[in-house]
Amino acid sequence: MPEAAAPARAPFGARLAAAMDAHGPLCVGIDPHPALLDAWELPRTAEGVRRFARTVLEAAAGHAPAIKPQVALFEPYGAAGFAVLEELLAEAAAAGVLTVADAKRGDIGSTMEAYAAAWLGEGSPLAADAVTLSPYLGFESLRPALDLAARTGRGTFVLALTSNPEGRSVQHAGGAASVARAVAEAAAAENARLLAGTGTAGAATAGPAGRSATGSCGLVVGATVGDALAELGIDLTAVRGPLLAPGYGAQGARAEDLPAVFGAAGGQVLAASSRAILREGPAVPALREAVRRSAGELAEALG
Repeated sequence: MPEAAAPARAPFGARLAAAMDAHGPLCVGIDPHPALLDAWELPRTAEGVRRFARTVLEAAAGHAPAIKPQVALFEPYGAAGFAVLEELLAEAAAAGVLTVADAKRGDIGSTMEAYAAAWLGEGSPLAADAVTLSPYLGFESLRPALDLAARTGRGTFVLALTSNPEGRSVQHAGGAASVARAVAEAAAAENARLLAGTGTAGAATAGPAGRSATGSCGLVVGATVGDALAELGIDLTAVRGPLLAPGYGAQGARAEDLPAVFGAAGGQVLAASSRAILREGPAVPALREAVRRSAGELAEALG
């Protein structure tokens, strides 16, 4: 798999921090559930998904720093669904909206290298600004993606404490030496290495919304995890990377709940919302208003 030369692109962490300073801490999920397609009176086809995705992007552009297409909901349409996803990623880039491909990839060796090339490699039509990764074959199994992201100025979000209750059985295992804590500490070490390479390793995280000197290795930490971070002794400020927080909106977490969950790491939070916004469609003005309202609530709550 030949790799094209990486362009002069700022690291993802810096680009996301700037976008969040400009537009607030909201990531708009693009989740073309069949029920939402029905509600929008769109066909359950790749063309219906295309119209759905373009509508959400139009509403989000200029009002949210990032979108998060749920890859699984494009896959049922086969090659046509992936073509729609490729178009969406390209159109978001043209509109100046960062993209997080919610693919949750994780494997070993050459297979992980192939996943990395697909979602983070130069010249790949599926390359996003960042991709979600699963570390449960070992954090270092993700090395091909971590290294390629660093070379191309892209980012990663590694699952740490997810919003689904079933995650506790794995992520909380070990108590004070939990799996989740080990993942967070590995991400912190990765960001320390990345920031050392940019000469900002010693910078304080005291800029607008506490996001200066942000690394590009982020974590997925659910907005609904309650006091799990304190229970497991996890210090997210030490991670010095962005925190993708699903669970805000339809899954029950409110903007005013987030400071209690994330504490001093609130400035690192990129809260993801999909259904709470998407149910306001299909009219672009109504969707845009939902985006602006959510972004404002989050900015006020997280400072």
